[in-house]
Amino acid sequence: MVAKLNKVAFEDALTMTGFSKFNYYVFLLCSSIIMGMSFEVYSVSYLVPASVCELDTSSSQQGLMAATPLIGIIATSHIWGYLADTRGRKKVLCTSMFLGFITGALAALSPNWIVFSVLKLCSSSAVSGCFALSISLLSECTPVKRRNTLILLTSSVFMSCTGIMAVVAIPVLRLDFSYHLPFLDIQFNSWRLLNLIYTIPCAISSIGLLFAYESPKYLLSVGDQANAMKILREIFAINNAKDGDLYPVNSVVLEEDQAANIEGFWASIKAQTVPLLRPPLLFNTLILAAMFVTVYLSINPFIVWMPFLVDNFMKSIQGGADGLSFCEMMRAAQNDTETHVIETCALNNTAMILVFATGMVLAVISVFMSMLINCLGRKNLLIGLQVFAGVSALCLNFSYSWILSAILFVGFISGTLNFGLLSSFSVDLFPTYVKAMGVCLTLMVGRGSGVFGINLVKNLLDSNCEVSFYIFGSIACLGGVIGFLLPSDKKLSDRNKLV
Repeated sequence: MVAKLNKVAFEDALTMTGFSKFNYYVFLLCSSIIMGMSFEVYSVSYLVPASVCELDTSSSQQGLMAATPLIGIIATSHIWGYLADTRGRKKVLCTSMFLGFITGALAALSPNWIVFSVLKLCSSSAVSGCFALSISLLSECTPVKRRNTLILLTSSVFMSCTGIMAVVAIPVLRLDFSYHLPFLDIQFNSWRLLNLIYTIPCAISSIGLLFAYESPKYLLSVGDQANAMKILREIFAINNAKDGDLYPVNSVVLEEDQAANIEGFWASIKAQTVPLLRPPLLFNTLILAAMFVTVYLSINPFIVWMPFLVDNFMKSIQGGADGLSFCEMMRAAQNDTETHVIETCALNNTAMILVFATGMVLAVISVFMSMLINCLGRKNLLIGLQVFAGVSALCLNFSYSWILSAILFVGFISGTLNFGLLSSFSVDLFPTYVKAMGVCLTLMVGRGSGVFGINLVKNLLDSNCEVSFYIFGSIACLGGVIGFLLPSDKKLSDRNKLV
C-alpha cells in the first residue's frame, strides 16, 4: 500500500505525475490547435493576392481583406477568455476549432471579396481565443520545470506555420483547373482549393480535443476536487506506465485566489474582468498589453504581408536589380508588375520557397532559444530579441546589398518569436481563475493595434516604404525598453513560493 499525501500544493502534485508521454501528447495537440488558428488567420496572406484576378480587388480592398481576421479576433477574444475560465479549456477549444473549420471552409465558396471577408471574420472570431487557451491548457498540464520550454516551443510551431503554408501554396496554386459551380456562379479553382486545405488543422484539432483531458488545475479552481484528482492519477499512469492507484497524492490544494460564485451572465463577465483592471493585477495587465502592442503593431503586419514583400523582392532580383535598397527593390518590382499585368495574380515560386525557409529558420532559432531560456532568463531574451529586431529594421534602409537586406529583414521579423516569451509571462502573471481571460484580453489589445498596422504598412509600402521601417523599427525598440518593467524569473519564483 502506497502512503498517500494530503493537501499537496498543485504544482508539487503535478510534478509528481512525471514528464513523459502525456505531456508530449498535450504539446502535439496544442501545436495542432495553434497551427489551425495560424492557418485560418494568416491564410489571407496567400489567398488575398492569389484571388486578385477572380475577385478583382483593389489595393485598399486587399488591405481590408487581410485585416479582417484580426478584427474578428479583437471582437471575440474577451468572450472566449470568459467562457474558458467559466466552462473549461477543453470544451471551449473543441467548439472553437469546429466552428473555425466550418466557417473557414465556406470561405472557399465566396462569390466576391465582401462574402470572403465576412466568412473570414466569422472563422477568425471562432478561433480568436485558441492561442491563449491552448497555452493555458499546456501550462496547466506541464510541470513547472519544463513549462517555459514547452511554451516557447509553441513559437517554433507558430513560425513554422508561415513556412508550411508557403510550401503548400506552391504546388496548389500552380494547378490549372477551373470548375464552374452554377448555383453560386463561381469558378472553383486553385486558390479556393488552397483555402480548403488550410482548414484541415482545425478539423484535426477538434477531433483530437474530443479525446483530451480537461485541465486539472482549472477543475481545482472551480472546486471539482474529485475530477482533478482523477485526471492527475490518469496522467501519472500514462507517464509512468503504472496503475493510477500508485499515485502518492490523496488530495490537492490550489494555493492562489479563486473565483467567487457569481450568478448571471453579465455579472459573471464583470467578475472575470474587473480583477484584471485593478490592483494587484492591473500593473501586470498594463505591462503585458503594452508589450503585445509593440510586438503586434511593429512586426505582425510584416508577417501578414511577408509573401507579398518576398514576392516583390524576388521579382526585383530576377529582373536584374542591383545596388538597390530594400524599398527601391519593392518599387522596381511594382513598376514591372504594372507593365506585365498578367503576372499580378501569380506568386513567385522561389519567393514562396524563401518564405518557407524563413519560417523554418525562425522555428529552429525558437528551439535553440528554448534550450537557453533557463540559462539566460526569459526577460533578458525578450529584451535582447526586441531590440535586435528594431535595430535591424532601422538599418534596413541603409543596405544596398540584397543579401544584407534579406538578413536584416529576417532579423526584423524574428521579433515575432517574442509571442512565445510573452505568452509564458502571461500564464505566470495571472491566477488560474482569470488566466484565460487575462491572456485573451492582453492579446486582444495587441491584435487591435495589429489591424491598424496591417493597413498602415500596406499604404506605406505603396507610398513611402522607407518611413514604414523607421516607424515600426522604433516601435520595436520601444518594446525592448518596456520589457525592463517585466519581473525576472527569480522574482516570479520567489513570489510563487510565498503564495
